[in-house]
Formats: sequence, C-alpha cells, structure tokens
Amino acid sequence: MGTSVQVKPLCGVYNENPLSYLVSIDGFNFLVDCGWNDHFDPSLLRPLARVASSIDAVLLSHSDTLHLGALPYAMKQLGLSAPVYSTEPVYRLGLLTMYDHYLSRKQVSDFELFTLDDIDSAFQNVTRLTYSQNYHLSGKGEGIVIAPHVAGHLLGGTVWKITKDGEDVIYAVDFNHRKERHLNGTVLESFVRPAVLITDAYNALNNQPSRRQRDQEFLDAILRTLRADGNVLLPVDTAGRVLELLLILEQYWVQQHLTYPIFFLTYVASSTVDYVKSFLEWMSDSIAKSFEHTRDNAFLLKHVTLLINESELEKVPDGPKIVLASMASLEAGFSHDIFVAWAADVKNLVLFTERGQFATLARMLQADPPPKAVKVTMSKRVPLVGEELAAYEEEQNRIKKEEALKASLIKEDESKSSHGPDLTMGDPMVVDTSSTHALSDVAGPTSGGYRDILLDGFVPPSSSVAPMFPFYENSSEWDDFGEVINPDDYIIKEEDLDRTAMQVGGDLNGKLDEGSAGLILDTKPSKVVSNELTVQVKCLLVYMDFEGRSDGRSIKSILAHVAPLKLVLVHGSAEATEHLKEHCLKHVCPHVYAPQIEEMIDVTSDLCAYKVQLSEKLMSNVLFKKLGDYEIAWVDAEVGKTENGMLSLLPLSTPAPPHKSVFVGDIKMADFKQFLASKGIQVEFAGGALRCGEYVTLRKVGDASQKGGGAGIQQIVIEGPLSEEYYKIREYLYQQFYSL
Repeated sequence: MGTSVQVKPLCGVYNENPLSYLVSIDGFNFLVDCGWNDHFDPSLLRPLARVASSIDAVLLSHSDTLHLGALPYAMKQLGLSAPVYSTEPVYRLGLLTMYDHYLSRKQVSDFELFTLDDIDSAFQNVTRLTYSQNYHLSGKGEGIVIAPHVAGHLLGGTVWKITKDGEDVIYAVDFNHRKERHLNGTVLESFVRPAVLITDAYNALNNQPSRRQRDQEFLDAILRTLRADGNVLLPVDTAGRVLELLLILEQYWVQQHLTYPIFFLTYVASSTVDYVKSFLEWMSDSIAKSFEHTRDNAFLLKHVTLLINESELEKVPDGPKIVLASMASLEAGFSHDIFVAWAADVKNLVLFTERGQFATLARMLQADPPPKAVKVTMSKRVPLVGEELAAYEEEQNRIKKEEALKASLIKEDESKSSHGPDLTMGDPMVVDTSSTHALSDVAGPTSGGYRDILLDGFVPPSSSVAPMFPFYENSSEWDDFGEVINPDDYIIKEEDLDRTAMQVGGDLNGKLDEGSAGLILDTKPSKVVSNELTVQVKCLLVYMDFEGRSDGRSIKSILAHVAPLKLVLVHGSAEATEHLKEHCLKHVCPHVYAPQIEEMIDVTSDLCAYKVQLSEKLMSNVLFKKLGDYEIAWVDAEVGKTENGMLSLLPLSTPAPPHKSVFVGDIKMADFKQFLASKGIQVEFAGGALRCGEYVTLRKVGDASQKGGGAGIQQIVIEGPLSEEYYKIREYLYQQFYSL
C-alpha cells in the first residue's frame, strides 16, 4: 500500500461556511485552514475543538477570515498549539485582517472571544515560506515535505503540496487561473496525476464574462453614479480582493485624468498599503518588471486617500465620492455605518464585488429582488458619566485593593520561604502584613506614608536580650568600581522585542495606524449603546463578480488536466458540490469523494511504492539529458538485493533489448505557433488545427484525460505532402521534445 491518507472535514462542506479540514498523512495530523465567519459563531468550531489537541501542524492558504479567522480563538480556548505555516503575505495581511475585525467589533460590542494579545500570540507561531520552497518536517513528521505554490485569488494565496514517499497530496481551494493586475494565475495545472487532490466546488455553477468586459461594466456603473452627483460604497475585505479594486480605480483615474475622490477606509488602511508596497515579488510579472525597469511601485496610490477613522470621512466636503470600506459582509465596520447613512438616497450606489456570507446583511441585499427596507442595529461606544462612572471607578478601586492585598501576601510568602522559617519565629517586632487591614480601624492617625501599629500583649522571648528588627545581609559583590552587575539582566531578548512590536501593531515601523493605536490605548471607561432602526433601501444595489476565483468551466478543464488518482470535494453549496461530483466521475477519475462534517474518509493510494537503491555499476553507464530543472535518462536494469537486504537496480546481465524512441515534454500549439513564426514560416490556426506554410497542418488528437483516472495519450499529427517544408517543420517539432 502507498502512503496512508485520511481526510476529515471540520467545517465547510456542502455549504459556504468557513474552511477547516483535518488531513492525516501516516498519522501526522495537518489542520488545513482554520476559518471562521463574520458572525464569529463558536458553534461552528465544535468539531475543531474535539481534535485541536491532536493537531501536529497548521497550513494556511489565504489571508481572509474564511481561511484563518479562528486561529487566535483556537490557540487561546481550544488547546491548539501546533506550529503554523504560511507565506509571508498571508501572515502579514492575515494579522492586519484580524486586527481590523477585532477593532471593528470592539467599537460596537463587548467582544471577548479573543483580544489583540491573542492575535499576536497566535501569529507568533507562524513559519513563513516562499513559493515552491520545500520544507522538510522533522520529528513525528519525518519524511513529509510541504511546499506552497501560487493559487491566485489573494496576495500570497497558496496551493499546498504535501509529499511523502513520492506521493503528492494537493490542497487547492479558491484558486484563480486568470492573470490579474496584481496577481499571476495559479500553477495548479503544472501538477499532473497527484495521489490526492482536495479542492472546492464553490464556483462550479458560475461562469464569468471576460475580464475586460467585467472591468468596463464596473467602471461604467461607478462613473454613471458619480456624474449623477451620487456616492459609491464598495464593501470590501481588509487586505484581500480590495487590492485589485484599488489598482483598477487608480489606473483608470490616471488614464482618464479623473478627479473624483477615492477613499480606502479601514482601521489598518495605511498599514495594509505599506506592507503591500513591499510585496512586489509576490505579485504579477508585469508589476515586478515595471518596478525593475522604472522603479515604479504600483501601490504608490496617488488618487486614493487612506483613512482609518470615520470622522476623517465626515470632514470631506460634500460631493460625489467613492469609499472602499470594510467589512464586505456589512455586519460590522465602517461599511455598515456608511450603508445606513447612504441607503435612503436614490442617487447613491452600493456595489458588491463578492457574494455575501450566509445570513449577513450583504447577502440579504444581494437577493433578487432586493429588499425595500432592512432592519439594522446601530451601536456605538460612549464614555461613562455620572453615577455609572462613579460605580465603575468604585468597582475598579475594589479590584485594585484586592489585587494589591494578594500581591503583598504572595510577596511575604516568598520572602519567608527565601529567608528560612526561623527568622520571624518568636520575633514580636515582625508584623504580619495580612493583619494590617484588620487593625486599621484601631490604628492611630497616619502621617506621611507610615501608619502607627498597635500591638497588644507584647512579651519578649526569653532567648532575646532586646527586640530586634529583621536584618538581611546584602549579598551583592563589589569591586574597585562599585557593585558588580550581570549584563545579561539588562539585555532585551529578540523575542521580547518582537512581542512588543506586535503588541503595538502592524505597519513597517512597528506601529499601528495612529487612530487605531488611539483606540487600543484609550482606557476611558465606556459602554456600548445600541438601537434598532429600519433603513429604507432606495439606493442602487449592484453585484459584480470580483472574487478572483476560477469559474465552473475553467475548474472542470483544470481538474481534467491534473487528473488526480483520487479527488475530494469541499466548500460549496450542496447543489454545486453534487454537480461537480457527477461531472468528475464521468470525465476526471472514478474515485470522487464529497464527505460530510466529521466524516473520516480514507483516500490512501492503491499503488504500491518501493524504495530501491541505484547501484554504482548501473549509474556509471547512464547518460542524463537536461530537462528544465531535472535530468532524465532511459535505464534498462534488473532488480537485485544489496548486502543489507535492500532492493537495488543492477545492470542487465544480457544485452538490453531495443526500445522505441520516447518523446518527453508537453507542447502548447500557441507556443509552437510563435516559434514557427520566429523562424519565418507563415502560420495560423484554422478549424482547430495549426496550418504551417502552404501545405503542412498540425493537429492534436486524443483527450487530455480519460475515464478511469488515467491521463489520456495526446498525439500530434502532422499532415501534408512529403516536401522540404514538411521535413523542416517536423524537425522543428522534434526540437520541442526530449528524445530518449
């Protein structure tokens, strides 16, 4: 049998709930994603709570709450203590996303599921990897290699490849094959025939227009509203898809010389953009090349104003404007308040760029037809005054006194234990500090910082000549220059510096945005005041798909190309999941699974894997050929055993039989067309074939995949009369492959 692989969904199957899955490989437990929704509903985490203590490693794929939102809570409350792995952008932007969610909720509720310290503590355990970096696990995970690969969708988004004994387990959810302004497309298609592929059915039923058409419709809708003297609200995430929207608007404003103001409003807006400026190597090739040649950073936003407080937006002069505000769900954050303020004006536009999470205000407004009125709760934090403030201060003073008393008792106990039990025995002048509170009523008046103490029944012990105060000898060492000090006592450790930097926040200078830091450091007593109101929805509501996910047609094509031996479908509506399952059973592979919550499925490979040793005699006669990053060779050998019993490949004892030439490689007809054109040959596509010159035609025949899970054999047929042109084109075709 091959490597043992089990998959157990903890959340996010047959629905659009957050993503969280347990993947066990030879007994090593991976938690792949640790998501939560914008409601922060603890009931969704019950399956995770049951297995949290057994998790050996956590892999994060994207920086939004659906993929990592539960990490701080799981670390604090559920006993999750495993190391976490992600890319650098997922780590940094995920941290800012959690800051923004916490600050948004703390302003409108007594949010206590986790704190900023819990967020910092959770993200301190993250090991950051670069794309295609092979990371070898140790200890219990010895022999397992993990590697992140480009997923598209979000900056730093990851397709995880987990390898053990030559078998690959691929986790690819929320991927995007399309190249965008700030992101390259996924590399999922480069993986062929993995043992297991875990992917989602979220977009299986959706098809998308071309990117150019979508972008133009997006800009047209915005400009119509602005020119009609209306405002545009885009509810967005903190640091994910909003980056693509910012680039679209920035580039169009530059090209058209527009002057309508654009505002990006979150609690961490400036920190987000500052970090993104330093992540150019994680972005699309066009952005990286532009920076190399012109030193032009695409995220030096000249037409976008970054705001971190709603009061700053209120100071902006009246007039048409665009505001991109978190959260996308409209459940909390600045977008919620702005929607309430703007919804009643028919000139305004609320433009949704992603599907709202289930049971959120955004999802309600995206219904067809949309509601004419919605009930919302408006909450705000106000300072305590009058009797409430007095009661609060009294309670705080009581708590401080209790803590001080406990601290003094602990200190005395430590003092007694450190100086021995006999120092105070029988000494009447040593007063028990725990009794001073009880004696305070009968004590004399205070003067300065001291209090007279009444002792009743003083009887000197027979062993002492006179009452003595306890005296402790100073054990410090001294030299000619004074007291000897230990330099280590004054060194601030690096981890302490990191912790301090993280506690004060997120931007490149180790600080949060000024307004956000003010909110954190604001210790004035306050309370949350809420009231429900009905909002008349008269503004225009529009949804356009800017989620950055491959659509149904593309997903099916990619899965057919990858052709996994076994396929596991997660995250998507029941309808979408069943639709994709039926399609894959017919066209991708016979082993397709769609497990329920907490249903453990065994997707262990049916193949047998053996380790063999290549003998020196065999290798000395092998001729390798370079193929990209690899070297390949044809080997004829026979199986034997080494002295220690290990299988070994040995040279043949008889002459090797002849074999047909094998062409290794994959050719894309579009690339070959460009190659022939560069050689001066007239070439064009016609009727699904490549017409080369006057008489020669090339076409691919055969399916990219076949039922049964095996990769179908594709043949390239060259047709035409035997001529000089025919042989020349055939020779060019052979040059695209490696012959063995």
